[in-house]
Amino acid sequence: MTTTESGYAAGVRVGLGVGVPTFVMGVTFGAMAHSLGWGTLAPVACSLLVFSGSAQFALATTLAGGGGVALAVGAAAMINARFLPMGVAVASDLKGGRLRRALEGQAIVDASWAAAHEGDGRYDREKMISATLVQAPAWIVGTLVGVLTAPSDEIIHRFALDVVFPAFFLLLLIDELRESVRARWVAAMAAVLAAALTMVVPVGLAIVGSGAAALMGLRAVVR
Repeated sequence: MTTTESGYAAGVRVGLGVGVPTFVMGVTFGAMAHSLGWGTLAPVACSLLVFSGSAQFALATTLAGGGGVALAVGAAAMINARFLPMGVAVASDLKGGRLRRALEGQAIVDASWAAAHEGDGRYDREKMISATLVQAPAWIVGTLVGVLTAPSDEIIHRFALDVVFPAFFLLLLIDELRESVRARWVAAMAAVLAAALTMVVPVGLAIVGSGAAALMGLRAVVR
């Protein structure tokens, strides 16, 4: 996914490369939200306003698992908190005044941000923006298709649509896991914590609890 090419055209190619799984994830989210009684407009509005697959799935799965609205929103907010350091990292490469920089900052999504990284704390602004401009309609249209077609659980499982989401984010982590022993330990701890916590608490709390692994890894770096 990450290439040595730069500029808007390179970003479009990246966006097209991840557009298919993004669309499939959107379909899965739309179908899940529809099955939970969200109706037609709410899932699409959520994808338009939140535009974060991980946060939206956390929100939906927490509600489906019996967690309340506050817990669901808290889990989604914790997951989206990653955009704060990501935004700080890319801030110096954005252009214009506050309003323009805020608008360009909306292009900070996982795949685009990772693909735009040039090393040494530098990011290809054009590549990130164009990659996101391709992914956004794929996610929103996918959500709409999922809501309107409402594929059954059998179809979702048969075509492995439910594993596209975790596989997508695992793909983003591969390079980090290959290069960093600490990252592998943190990922392993997070997986163990999440698996253990889902046995005793709602999914949302399990997600929040698994985040403790990142804090332990950060503490080790500070030391």
